[in-house]
Amino acid sequence: MNNRKIAIIDEDKKTLEALEEILTMGGYAPIPVINPLLAVNTLIDNKPDIILMELRMPRKSGFELTHTINGIFETKKVPIIAMSESYKDEFRWLLDFCGIKRWIKKPFQPLDLIWAIESELDEGHQWDRESRLAGMEMMA
Repeated sequence: MNNRKIAIIDEDKKTLEALEEILTMGGYAPIPVINPLLAVNTLIDNKPDIILMELRMPRKSGFELTHTINGIFETKKVPIIAMSESYKDEFRWLLDFCGIKRWIKKPFQPLDLIWAIESELDEGHQWDRESRLAGMEMMA
């Protein structure tokens, strides 16, 4: 098991439960957040490796919440994978503006979700590796 912590922010209880089950079976440690108004404190307290973010929530949109998360020192480097049942090309600029590089359309297959998570984690590790190598070259 990899024990990577994955925060799931979604106001739909059934979706949240289904995602928790998928992530647990995949060897991850899910951190469910049903109330987006409490999400920031939960993220700071639990330090997830990735955040799965529903974009359309009644109390606070995923776009707003992502903007808030990216403005906080403790959470700004945590990659966010957006989730939504609907997506329009005109939202692409808003995703880019919010710093969301990856999006997955609901409903999705469990393996598609795991692939998206692993791809995002691999990109982060690649960046860390490149940063360390660059730092070593500067020291030489």
